[in-house]
Amino acid sequence: MAKLTKRQKAIAAQVEAGKVYSLEDAVALLNNLPAAKFKESLDVSVNLGVDPRKSDQVVRGATTLPAGTGKTVRVAVFAQGAAAEAAKAEGADIVGMDDLAESIQGGNLNFDVVIAAPDAMRVVGKLGTILGPRGLMPNPKVGTVTPDVAGAVRNAKAGQARYRVDKGGIIHAGIGQVGFEAAAVRQNVEALISDLKKAKPATSKGVYIKKITLSSTMGPGLSIDVSSVSN
Repeated sequence: MAKLTKRQKAIAAQVEAGKVYSLEDAVALLNNLPAAKFKESLDVSVNLGVDPRKSDQVVRGATTLPAGTGKTVRVAVFAQGAAAEAAKAEGADIVGMDDLAESIQGGNLNFDVVIAAPDAMRVVGKLGTILGPRGLMPNPKVGTVTPDVAGAVRNAKAGQARYRVDKGGIIHAGIGQVGFEAAAVRQNVEALISDLKKAKPATSKGVYIKKITLSSTMGPGLSIDVSSVSN
């Protein structure tokens, strides 16, 4: 068995196995763990009462986080005319059509989110093998293919959590950074849970929000009292 590092031992000493934490206590614990050598993200995992093998129970979407993510988001937009100008006005970092596609094909991937107007998908569609594997392909289900590109840029810049249920029925989303105040984390988590409830498949039976876990990039996963954040 590999030996625990000094940091891992310090973390293990503070975490109570099997304990269910209030959101505030979990945030306080993660914020006070020995720091990593980089700015860690705060991530939430939500176990859903769905069967992702069934196409009508695949939960996917995006939540605009009221308190943001703490990160600077670079946005690329495929649009032309008035839509392109509106995207620029909202702070889009790169805006174009065929020229942007050529830049991406040439290896320029200096962005975190790609947004496209519907009439631009004829251009974006050619980039599937590049954008798809990186999770950057625009999709109407998460609001990145839309006539309102300006609004999509605004939301992306504000900070969004994009999610898709995995094979185990779990969604994973970044909802902030270590150092966020508990009130900010609560705002973001409650916004996410609210959107997940709205996205509940009609065919999902029984308990829908089954478990919530909060973790930092290099820290432990802490089980959160579901009733405290999903009312």
